[in-house]
Amino acid sequence: MTRLNWLRNLSPIDGAAAVIACLALVGVVWSPKLNQAIAKASGSMQSVGVSVDVRHLQLAQPELLLQSIRDEGSVNIVIRNQPAGRVQLLKVVDITQPLMAVQPDGRIVEAQMANQSQGFHVRFSLKADAEADASGVVFGGTKLKIGVPVDLEGRLYSFRGVVSGITLP
Repeated sequence: MTRLNWLRNLSPIDGAAAVIACLALVGVVWSPKLNQAIAKASGSMQSVGVSVDVRHLQLAQPELLLQSIRDEGSVNIVIRNQPAGRVQLLKVVDITQPLMAVQPDGRIVEAQMANQSQGFHVRFSLKADAEADASGVVFGGTKLKIGVPVDLEGRLYSFRGVVSGITLP
């Protein structure tokens, strides 16, 4: 009987504090950052190469923007509207197809398109630490596969592209 007397002295505020403490503990245990820290410690994190293609960009000064992106050296990546962190930028390449014409003598001549209405196409090569398992690559708590739309953000830009390649070591 005396053992249960202390329960009668508890107020609803004490109960609410206990519930909040339990929720905080659950949040720490199921935290994605904790899962990533455990993955790093266990060695399941690997360096993964990711290619992202961004197509149909309408840019006033494409070369100036590409140089600015290269100088920045890293980009923020958002996968399926979930921020996944900052990744290292290896290179940025213009993949806009040139205009090709076959000449009467059989030669093929390439030229830049004078009409830029189709836009500018760019490939970002990125390097990220991710978990690689049998079902694919997990980056920032989200599965990353070829064809997944991603957002790349930097100081001067925000582009939406598509993952076009993943290379595992």
